[in-house]
Amino acid sequence: MSRTSTFSVPVLANGDRLTRQEFERRYRAMPHVKKAELIDGVVYMPSPVHFHSHGRPHSAMIGWLITYAAATPHVSVGDSTTVRLDLDNEPQPDALLRIDADCGGQSRISEDDYIEGPPELIAEIAHSSAAYDLHDKKQAYRRNGVQEYIVWQIEDERVDWFVLEDGAYLSLSSDEPGPLSSPTFPGLVLNATALLDGDMATVLTDVQQHLGADDHQAFVEQLRAA
Repeated sequence: MSRTSTFSVPVLANGDRLTRQEFERRYRAMPHVKKAELIDGVVYMPSPVHFHSHGRPHSAMIGWLITYAAATPHVSVGDSTTVRLDLDNEPQPDALLRIDADCGGQSRISEDDYIEGPPELIAEIAHSSAAYDLHDKKQAYRRNGVQEYIVWQIEDERVDWFVLEDGAYLSLSSDEPGPLSSPTFPGLVLNATALLDGDMATVLTDVQQHLGADDHQAFVEQLRAA
């Protein structure tokens, strides 16, 4: 099969080493491709999405973040949104949570409607610990200052929540007792045990209970004042 499109633009392929500009040019020429990422200058194109191993957990993660954002002004959720991190990295994370730039957020929306700069929180659904989400992509997020990075490993039945401190990611593991809590987004808690058990009612109830807490209300007032 030819690797040249109808318009003489070479097609994207796994393993291609490209600049971000060339990556975007080829990606735009392939509208049928729904997800492609550039990580440290290398193109990654995931396989078709299965329901139990990706589609269902992806929707659960989005629902959890939307519950929080709905009660927190100037905070928004992105679903499979392209993020321009730097000249060698343009991922399309499964989910993200960001603070508006006008309120002190790290990222902004470009004139052509992409996210530029690191969102405060990114979440990915990974098949296992061998996935590039926990290796090359994790390092790219760390270098670019993504404050929090969540990886739900489906095969290993594990959730890791990494928090950036002094340039390194420290792990809040789902093996620890009690809910995991975001230091960047007060009130955003995750009952990892319930999530892994498929008990979304408990996951969402736990978040809603924390949305009325003093720390979340203080955060809301801080965002409104900004």
